[in-house]
Amino acid sequence: MKIFFSENSVDYSTYTFDYAIYCLKESQTELTEVYEKGFLPYTGNLGIEGDIFYLARSLRVDLERFEDTSENRRVNRLVEPLNVQLEVIKKEDFDLNSTEFVNFCQEYISQRIGDDNMSIERWQYITSRETGTHIFRFTSEGKLLGFVFAALNTEILHYWFAFFDIEYMRTHSLGKWIMWRVIRWAKDNDLKNVYLGTAYKASALYKIRDHKGLSFFDGSGWNKDIERLKELCKTDLESKVADEFKTLNDQNAFLKSLK
Repeated sequence: MKIFFSENSVDYSTYTFDYAIYCLKESQTELTEVYEKGFLPYTGNLGIEGDIFYLARSLRVDLERFEDTSENRRVNRLVEPLNVQLEVIKKEDFDLNSTEFVNFCQEYISQRIGDDNMSIERWQYITSRETGTHIFRFTSEGKLLGFVFAALNTEILHYWFAFFDIEYMRTHSLGKWIMWRVIRWAKDNDLKNVYLGTAYKASALYKIRDHKGLSFFDGSGWNKDIERLKELCKTDLESKVADEFKTLNDQNAFLKSLK
C-alpha cells in the first residue's frame, strides 16, 4: 500500500494547512491493513483505475465486544415473520448485469440516494472494483428484499452499500435489520471487525445508537468513546475557527496525555 497526501485549504490566520490523505491499495492481501488504518474506498472519479482509499472518521464494530441490543432484538422480532433467507455470494459467482439486480438497485438509488449522488455508471464502477468481493442477498419466499455489497476476507467485512425494499423499510425497519443481520453473520463466522463507513453529521447517529462494540477512527487510532463520537456528529456542520487542537482550553494537558 502507498499513502499520499494532497494539498487542501490554507488558513494563514490560524496557521492551519490541510491535507487530504489517501491510500493506494496495491494488493487485495492488504485489505485488512488498509481498513485498520482508518481508510475507506474512494469512488468519486470513475476514471481512476486503481483502488484508492481516503482517510476519514471511519466507524467499525469490534465483534469480540459486539452483542445484541434491545433495539436489535426489537427489529428482529418485526422481521421474523418474513422468514428471510440470506445468501452470501462471491462477486465472481454473481451476475452483476442481471435485470433483477440492476433494476432493484436503480429503483433504490432513485428513491433513497438520488441519481445526482449515485449514477448507474458510478454504481457499475463501484461493483467493478477489486475491493468489493461479495453480495449478501436477502429474500422472503422467493421475493427479493435487498442486497448488500461488501468487502470481505477472513478477518474483516466492510458493509459498503445496501439496497432494500423501501416498503419493508417502512413497515419492518428492514434497513436496520439488514445491517444488524450482516454484523451478526460476521460475528457468527469468527470475523474480527465490521466497518460501517463514515461517522459524520447527525445522519450517522442511527448506526451509533443501534450497535454495541463500536469504535471510531480519530486520526491516530480507534477510539471507544462513543459519547464523544455522538457529540462530534451533532456539531459537524457548525463552523470552526480552527482545527480542534488549536481550540483546546488546555493544549499542554493534551500534549502530556500523548506521552
